[in-house]
Amino acid sequence: MADQHHPKDHWTPEAYLTSASFVPSLATTILEWLNPQPEDIILDLGCGDGALTSQLKPRSSSVTGVDASANLITAAKKSHAATAGLSFHVHDCRYLARWVNFQEAAYTKVFSNAALHWILRDPSSRASVLSDTYAVLKPGGAFAFEMGGAGNCAEVHTALMAAVVRQGVSIQDARELCPWFFPSESTMRRMLLDVGFSVEKTEVEYRSTKLTAREEEGGGIEGWVRLMGARFLDALDSEGKREVAVREVCELLKTVITHGDEEDEEDDGGMFLGYVRLRVLARKPV
Repeated sequence: MADQHHPKDHWTPEAYLTSASFVPSLATTILEWLNPQPEDIILDLGCGDGALTSQLKPRSSSVTGVDASANLITAAKKSHAATAGLSFHVHDCRYLARWVNFQEAAYTKVFSNAALHWILRDPSSRASVLSDTYAVLKPGGAFAFEMGGAGNCAEVHTALMAAVVRQGVSIQDARELCPWFFPSESTMRRMLLDVGFSVEKTEVEYRSTKLTAREEEGGGIEGWVRLMGARFLDALDSEGKREVAVREVCELLKTVITHGDEEDEEDDGGMFLGYVRLRVLARKPV
């Protein structure tokens, strides 16, 4: 899912696979809430490389994926070009109403997984994202999504801020660099009600999540920081400072997020981040 705030497209299918391949594999619950049916016409906001989007198609009539990352959409099209009823489009989801294919009451369901905390980061477009989503749904249509909730990945968020502050960025500027919006359950409910949705159910889950691969393979905490924390790193004015910041984050978190050790049969010394998942099922009234 592209950082909607950032002009650079840091997202590549290779980096995503190395550092975040666990994301679609942990979406079982929100897929159950979406409950795709053969007659459904589904829009996936922040579809990324289409790995999860493509799983919706066999259970629905048609699925459309939208993402701001041209790199990931190119990969999605390449991987799923032969699948009828499945399409992918590059578009900034903050401005859904400006999309050339925008049409009111066009979808029976809207889905989003691990993307809205990027899309909703900009306070100036937050309400319009939700109102545009409301608009594209048919009456009675469902909006099912999972995103980072309040306190999501707090350890690495704090470490990233500290690292860029040590390189001369002010604390206030470091706060502004944060590319995510992690709302509480009550805040998200209120925002949805304000644009007309009824909220059928919400859930918050703390999920300690093992990072994919090790750092020497391009993954681990270093891969996560370089991909997810790119906006923090790009605020630094030299490659040297960026590398120092990455190493400081990794070293600072090493003992905090490493569980067990390689000699432990039950816990092999993998690295885990404290993910907090906010799930919501909302509906446009008939």
